[in-house]
Amino acid sequence: MSKERPLIGANGLPLPIMPPERDVRVWAKLTRVVVYTPGFLALLLLKVGEPTGFGITVELLMLASTAAIVAGLFIGTQSNEAGADHSSRVAAWSGGLVLELLCAVPILCAVPGLFHELANSKLLHSTVQGAVAVPLGVTELLPAVAILPFMLYQLAGFGTLHYVVPRIVNWVINLGILGLILGSTAANRMGSFGVEKALVSALVIAMALVVFYGVIKLRQMQIEFDANAPQKPVKDAK
Repeated sequence: MSKERPLIGANGLPLPIMPPERDVRVWAKLTRVVVYTPGFLALLLLKVGEPTGFGITVELLMLASTAAIVAGLFIGTQSNEAGADHSSRVAAWSGGLVLELLCAVPILCAVPGLFHELANSKLLHSTVQGAVAVPLGVTELLPAVAILPFMLYQLAGFGTLHYVVPRIVNWVINLGILGLILGSTAANRMGSFGVEKALVSALVIAMALVVFYGVIKLRQMQIEFDANAPQKPVKDAK
């Protein structure tokens, strides 16, 4: 059975509620997947797509790939052993924030545009004389449904952000993510690539700021927790 963390510090005040311990190996494996998959998709899109229809899909995929490398750097420094400092104790959670907000969010934003480009690429689909092109219509948005379990992940308390900001702020951030992704997707479909670029840029900048704040906040919470956590009684040597 897992040990419960103390809730009240030695100073009599409530301790910060830290995220639960994570299996670093799972996040490390996910990091490797996120490094390669978006990069491959970006190269595929560059080869078969039409540049005017890209929007900034390729940039989003490359952002996810490179951010995964940074997440791996964070996760690789996780340690709770003797000599570990405050930063090492929150490294896995910090890497998780990078994966959630600078890898998963850009991929979710890029997928609708990516599918649209691949589905309509004239280089991938050879035209047959007499064949009737059947438009996919609204079914092109099916890949975007992945945003729904992501929202559930964030708002039901699974995400790391849940422990960093108040509940109402968490809702505002995630509803903002949803709105910006839907808005950029609509702009892409209407060919308003300038609007799409502005919305996606706002999304990426906001995620970068949230990650920066979250990493600093996690470290401050760990410092406060370590400074005020009640000390375990020393067992008498027999």
